[in-house]
Parts: sequence; structure tokens; C-alpha cells
Amino acid sequence: MPLALYDTADGGVRVVDTRGNADGEVGMYVCGITPYDSTHLGHAATYLTFDLVYRQLLANGHKVHYVQNITDVDDPLFERAERDGVDWRELGTSQIDLFRSDMEILSVIPPRDYIGAMEAVDEVVEMVQTLLDKGIAYSLDDASGARDIYAPITATEQFGYESNLDRATMEEYFAERGGDPERPGKRDPLDALLWRGHRDGEPAWNAPFGSGRPGWHIECSAIATNRLGTTFAIQGGGSDLAFPHHEFSAAHAEATYDVDRMAGHYVHTGMIALDGVKMSKSLGNLVFVHKLSEQGHDPSAIRLAVFSGHYRDDRDFSYEALDEAEARLTRWREALAREVGEEEAVGVVDKLRAALARDLDTVSALRIVDDAPGDHNGIIADAIDGLLGVQLR
Repeated sequence: MPLALYDTADGGVRVVDTRGNADGEVGMYVCGITPYDSTHLGHAATYLTFDLVYRQLLANGHKVHYVQNITDVDDPLFERAERDGVDWRELGTSQIDLFRSDMEILSVIPPRDYIGAMEAVDEVVEMVQTLLDKGIAYSLDDASGARDIYAPITATEQFGYESNLDRATMEEYFAERGGDPERPGKRDPLDALLWRGHRDGEPAWNAPFGSGRPGWHIECSAIATNRLGTTFAIQGGGSDLAFPHHEFSAAHAEATYDVDRMAGHYVHTGMIALDGVKMSKSLGNLVFVHKLSEQGHDPSAIRLAVFSGHYRDDRDFSYEALDEAEARLTRWREALAREVGEEEAVGVVDKLRAALARDLDTVSALRIVDDAPGDHNGIIADAIDGLLGVQLR
């Protein structure tokens, strides 16, 4: 059952191109964490969504090369480490370990490659140098003498195709989401940083164009294309990454390799609120995965609570919803005692697969299982485990 997903660039649902690369593998790249804090439910909802994508592709018999980065060189990490009086590398390592533990608890199938920014510095340097050699990138000297490298928004003719935002909205989001529109000397306020020249107190790596560290967007460009090829099937993440992060990471890759489109699908998940209020560190209303686990909540119930809404919708999480998910999980497990005919069980599985193939329609998928009559030789239970990651036994 071919998987169809909503593509942000095209603004509609269409079948994922699974022809694969030269090795016959379907490439999927999902932006990972900046490891300065624990995994909250908003993060988890994104990775649970792409775990579903991964599972549907595998169920269809595809070989999948799944890559996820870790932004282990970034200002929020440095700031948190300085605040807490710890080494930023130690803080990053501890939070990466916690994130992986959280994903294991939630039965998320791990990517083939977890790649940190520090591992990919040489790849970023090579990409930045290519953009400089092509006359695309340009440099700006900071007052301290540091040399920063920027990519102009004119680097590709198709810039803006992924997010489809107007200029005013781009400027608003760029300023809110890590951009530097006020930087003097930039050719355009929206031009994005490729390489940050070395400042005192910051880590730095050597490069032909001056020591420094990678910019955020090109980090993902380099990590993705060096493992999946210059074009691949899916780039994914939260909806807040569509612009500027995904727009620029695609543009940097497209300018480097002279391709029209880095990913066949750009897939974005909605935001998660707690009891109607957006989760944020400033409000202190984050729900952490490891805390839910410590409180005794079944990981399969956490998955069901997330899947009770559609992945693209901004939606609410509440402990009431988690209670409902746990009650649903209990009903499903009790249904295992009621055996049904094999033909009927296979029919349930086919309906389940069809719902998930329609842009991960988990709302319908859960109702299909609710209405399933029972289990036969584990057919339905195995499908629920394999397709939804929900364990009934």
C-alpha cells in the first residue's frame, strides 16, 4: 500500500517516490535535537511521526536509509552549560544519552545514522568552500576580526518554494528563529549564515576561509547529502522548522550541487500544547518523556495519546488524554483473548495499513483497531506492533 504524505512545498498529499538511490534505498532525513535539555512531548511527537513513516516504508518492503542529525555545536547548548557551570561537551553527551533512552522507551526504531555537527565539520567546510569557489557565498568581517560566511537568498532561483511564505512572514520568522536580519553589511536581511568565524570563548575548527564553526542550516545540508545523495525522498521535522531552517538547508544543498529540489517530500508535524497552552520552557509547562515513564505511564499508551490526533495538526496533550489512551490500550490487550478467523484478522490489518498509508491517518487507524473483533494467532497484535509500535503482549 503506497505511502502518501502531505508535502509542504506542493501543498497537498501525494505518494512518496520510493524509487530510491543507486543502492535502492529510500532516503529519509529528520532534524534532530540540540542537546541542552530533556526530550519533551513536543519533540517526541515529531520523532514518533517519522517512526510511523519509517514503519510504513519498511512494511512495504523498502530498504530505508534514515539519518538524523544532532546539533551538538550551538548557542543554546553553550548558554545552558555556562549557566549550569558544566562543560558544554559533557552537557551535550548527557542529553544525547537521555534522548536516545527516551526514544528506546517509546519503541522508536533508531535511524541508521545519528550524526553530530562535530562529526560533520569537514563536510560543512567542503560545502562552504564549494559555494565560495562558485562565487555564490560571500564573507563579512565582524568588528572583532572574525570572518563570517553567508549564502545569499539569490543562490537558487527557487528559493521560497518549500515554505511558500511571503516576504513579510519570512522576515518575521527569520528574526524569531535564529536569524540575524540586522547584521550590517549583508546583501539581504534574509541571507543565512554558513560559517561563524571564531570568537573568544567559542569552539572553533580550522578551515581555508578562517577558523570557526558551522552554521545551523548547512549542518543539515552536509549531513543529509553526504549520506543520502544530492536528492532523496523525505526531509522532515516540526512545522517551526519549515522556515527558515528547512528552506535554507535545501537551498544550500541545491546551490552546491545544482539540483532543483533536495527532497521529494518536505513533511512537517504540528505543535503540541499542554491543556490548551503551547509548551515552552519560559512557561515551565513542558511534559518530559522520561518523567512520564518514571510516573509509571505505559510507553505504548504515550504513543496512543500522541496518535489520537493527526500529526499535521497543532494539538493538545493532557493527562486526561493519556488516561484515555491507557484505557484504550487495556481494551486492546483484553481483546487478544477473543480469537477470530484468519480472513477477518487479515481484513482488519488491511484496513489499518490503508488508513496509515493515507497521510498517516492515525485517528482512523485507532478506530479500526477499536472496532476489531479480536486476535487470531497474533496477526492483529503483530500488525499493531509493527505498524504503530504499540505492544499488546
